[in-house]
Amino acid sequence: MKEQDVCQVNCIDSEKVGRVAGKLKENDPLSVAKIFKALSDETRVKIAFALYLEKELCVCDVASIVNSSTATASHHLRLLRNLGLAKYRKEGKLVFYSLVDDHVKQLIHIAFEHQKEAGSHE
Repeated sequence: MKEQDVCQVNCIDSEKVGRVAGKLKENDPLSVAKIFKALSDETRVKIAFALYLEKELCVCDVASIVNSSTATASHHLRLLRNLGLAKYRKEGKLVFYSLVDDHVKQLIHIAFEHQKEAGSHE
């Protein structure tokens, strides 16, 4: 028998729908989607995880960690910065990147913890 993962009847809980729709209007789902879009790329996830582990890394170290050119690493870091996930500081000729705050660090940590747990249930 085929699994049924759709409602068999149309039954709408107006109270719940109104409450959630109101909350969505109060918040900015597009900005949240941009965060997940930024983290939807494997290289950027690797970079974010490296920054989570080491707190701060120069662009050259990031490139080496993700096995890319410095230009490619810079491109990904710039995107993370432009979307508000990373920040940088310049020290002489070196540029160091870090995650912008604890919220971003928690996102990375939780995603990797979830992956470990999900992998152990397979």
